[in-house]
Amino acid sequence: MPPFIARRHALRALSALLMPWPGLRAMAADDPSQGAAECVIPAKAGGGFALTCALARDALQAVRPGRPPLTLRYLPGGIGAVAFDRIATGRLGGPGTLVAFSSGSLLNMAQGRFGPHPPSAVRWIATLGTDYGVIAVHRDSPYKRLQDLVAALRQEPSRIAFGAGGTVGSQDWVKAALLVRAAGQDHKAMRFVSFEGGGDALSAMQGKHVDAFPGDAAEALQAIEGGAAVRLLAVLSDTRLGGALTGVPTAREQGVELVWPTVRGLYLSADVPEAAVRAWTNALREASTAPGYAALRERHGLYPFDLTGPALDDYVQAQIKRYRQLADELGLRRWHP
Repeated sequence: MPPFIARRHALRALSALLMPWPGLRAMAADDPSQGAAECVIPAKAGGGFALTCALARDALQAVRPGRPPLTLRYLPGGIGAVAFDRIATGRLGGPGTLVAFSSGSLLNMAQGRFGPHPPSAVRWIATLGTDYGVIAVHRDSPYKRLQDLVAALRQEPSRIAFGAGGTVGSQDWVKAALLVRAAGQDHKAMRFVSFEGGGDALSAMQGKHVDAFPGDAAEALQAIEGGAAVRLLAVLSDTRLGGALTGVPTAREQGVELVWPTVRGLYLSADVPEAAVRAWTNALREASTAPGYAALRERHGLYPFDLTGPALDDYVQAQIKRYRQLADELGLRRWHP
């Protein structure tokens, strides 16, 4: 055989070896958790959505070190509304695209702020843990305890400028509204400065442009670790929490009946194959039950709350129903009943 023909055969054989085998391609399509994938952060940097995707990336990498790490992609707009609408309408998504959500996302859905899309417009994959609301002020603030802030609100609710993520009707706005009501005042009289996310709100509080932050513990602790001058007046949990929140009193023990858990999780497009849904569900279940996950979750400022499958679907439906009732109580307009 002439040398050039032998070389041609050899190159064809090498190409055949390097070409992905159909079975491997099918396997990658069925299990997108094994290949390149992204986690969409539907807000600006520094908030709870970024924390959710970072935890998912680190947890998956811990149990599957050979897979490419999740790519984190920012897509701010409407505190999650832009990302949800693009996923629901098919302009964004696919088996390799996860999107972060929180209890605040469900609250916005309950008011129709995510567009005319039902909860079934996406596939709810897993929760990674729960955060809790906090009431925080600048370290130099004259308000040393939650009772001091409540007393100021009781005298004149408009004297306190709350700053947090979202507009009227967002979960941070609701936390502030419930605090004002607990002080015996009309929540419609409060001052609330809207930001795209908790990171921007905390930066504003650092500059003393707002007086109080009715946000979440994880993002506040993240800011504190970064050197921010923040004082936590109360955590909005049933009982005192451990870890970095050890020593922070609850609102309840300070005479204010205000509890606000913020569950954090991930969803996919409803159009992805069932095999991809199972693959991501199994991958995240494996990650959340791994021996090192508890420490990893704590490092990201979250507490245990793990749901997948039908249990998560039921939770989403129940929470949306509860939030609709709360929206009615607070006189919030529901855009899509």
